[in-house]
Amino acid sequence: MDADAVTRLDFYIGLSLAVSSSLFIGGSFILKKKGLLRLVSKGSMRAGQGGYAYLKEWLWWAGLISMGAGEAANFAAYAFAPATLVTPLGALSVLVSAVLSSYFLNERLNVHGKIGCLLCILGSTVMVIHAPQEEEVATLAAMAEKLKDPGFIAFAVSIVVSALVLMFLVAPRYGQKSVLVYVFICSIIGALSVSCVKGLGIGIKELFSGVAVLKEPLFWALLACLAVCISIQISYLNKALDIYNTSIVTPIYYVFFTTAVMACSAILFKEWLQMSTDGAIGTVSGFLTIVLGIFLLHGFKDIPFTWDTLPFYLRRSGTRARPYVALASQDFLAEAEEAGKKNGAVTTGAR
Repeated sequence: MDADAVTRLDFYIGLSLAVSSSLFIGGSFILKKKGLLRLVSKGSMRAGQGGYAYLKEWLWWAGLISMGAGEAANFAAYAFAPATLVTPLGALSVLVSAVLSSYFLNERLNVHGKIGCLLCILGSTVMVIHAPQEEEVATLAAMAEKLKDPGFIAFAVSIVVSALVLMFLVAPRYGQKSVLVYVFICSIIGALSVSCVKGLGIGIKELFSGVAVLKEPLFWALLACLAVCISIQISYLNKALDIYNTSIVTPIYYVFFTTAVMACSAILFKEWLQMSTDGAIGTVSGFLTIVLGIFLLHGFKDIPFTWDTLPFYLRRSGTRARPYVALASQDFLAEAEEAGKKNGAVTTGAR
């Protein structure tokens, strides 16, 4: 098998792992939620009130196992496919969770959500078609050479300095006033953590091939760096979720995190240099399409807007503009019908 065939095979393996990761992670939220709802129906103390009855619920454990399988698949995907492809496809877990929740949790998916799902699928497809092919990095030795690149060193130093300034100077003053502070810390640190995951994935592949990578200092350095980065990410993401609404944190975090990872991957692996203009435009367009889809899924999920209520939003009475309402109430319908009759009478009189 020639080198091109091996590269294509690795690409499709990474793509399959990334998609399966989204399926497992998206499904895990549904299983956990179903388990927690069963506990509520039994009268057990809820987790939000300090209860731990969910530890006896098999559905919750099934969700936890599914989450672990998804994270393992995502970890492995970075060893085979470019990070610029794997990271944006994480949006599919949001799509899977939204679709499954409408079927199994009776959570209504409004028009915005359905359009958002379609945009996520479209954007993911475009990104897969135009995904950049990174330079060959198959060993830890090659990874070490990449890490010595002056461009990446400057990028990594700027990330560390920015993160420290935000953590110790900006966050204490503005962290509880702006959602961007905590989310930005998580995102830029996440770019380094993905690079560590990529290197560890390559090392594990070598380990299974019989190479003594456990004797390499770089392997353990990447593992230690990953542990520090993940700890910071978890800490500040929890702070953001504790203060701000999830529907606000999730889309902003996805956009910032994915952008940081794509920038880091481009600098570290120089993958964008091998792309044509059409490929670069396609990749950016696919990413922006996914961003729009995620925004529609989360930003408008609490608005009960369906195809059945669409005519009532579009209807206007005379020249007076009607305010935007969440649902067409009976009073609103009666008022609209009465206004329509009056307009008809006026039109008839004018003739």
